[in-house]
Amino acid sequence: MMPGRMNPRQMQHMMKRLGINVKEIENVEKIIIRTDTKEYIFDEAEVTIMDAQGQKTYQISGRPKIILRKAQKEEETIPHEDIDLVAKQTGKSKAEAKKALVETKGDIAEAILKLTS
Repeated sequence: MMPGRMNPRQMQHMMKRLGINVKEIENVEKIIIRTDTKEYIFDEAEVTIMDAQGQKTYQISGRPKIILRKAQKEEETIPHEDIDLVAKQTGKSKAEAKKALVETKGDIAEAILKLTS
């Protein structure tokens, strides 16, 4: 019998024999999926967990609100410790060290080489 023609009880029995457990999470209030450019906010959603031999898969059903996010500036992601290290190693100012780190996308060694050559 094809899975599309199986009744739900037979399908659940077959999945149980294969070690697949499916259950719904009750009373879900909100789900937020955040990327660097968007937020997907589900205020009303159905969430199902499928556990197949220890590997859990979550399925979300619903209509999200999609909100665009401003991409974080690279200068904001450079740790202060890295700026201090580059400034100390090169004898340059913190502003020069930060600029070099931004230009080298946070690569400390490359920033030091850039400022010393």
